[in-house]
Amino acid sequence: MGRCLRISILLGILTGCGGGIVPEGPVGFINHSQHSDADLWLIWQAAQQNLSKQINLNPLQQSSAGAAPNLLPGNPLALQVQPRQIEVDAEADVSSAALSAATGVQRPDPTGLIPCPQPCAVRYAPAYSVYEKPATWYAASWESQEANFSAILQYEFENHILKALGYDTQWR
Repeated sequence: MGRCLRISILLGILTGCGGGIVPEGPVGFINHSQHSDADLWLIWQAAQQNLSKQINLNPLQQSSAGAAPNLLPGNPLALQVQPRQIEVDAEADVSSAALSAATGVQRPDPTGLIPCPQPCAVRYAPAYSVYEKPATWYAASWESQEANFSAILQYEFENHILKALGYDTQWR
């Protein structure tokens, strides 16, 4: 009887707290992109759906070091995570000359890459996110390429959702 009571109390606490997903701030985006809020919501919902089916925790490690995939079953809680005033904004692409000088990589302008600050696992990326003051920045040249823009933002929105759910996003 005591064990059942403890389990009931624990479940009540978790349910009362939203199952561990603690809202912080109003729902929505601080949208500085050329896309509508409705577009961002569609991309967010695609990210939720994707993570509810399967989670890949190390795509960067796979592509850079040939690591085996760290695939997990989807998490239905991803469908409950809402964007909490995530700033979405473009950043000017790094120039071809600067990219070449820094990495030796030759790419025509626009490069489609921006500097990715620490603790990023890479020096340059098409986009990156930070979580303390939630934001996603992307290379400005992707803005007019609808399919690529959506895929890049979906990946970053997945990172926000995974972070909210407590996953290690080091290799994402």
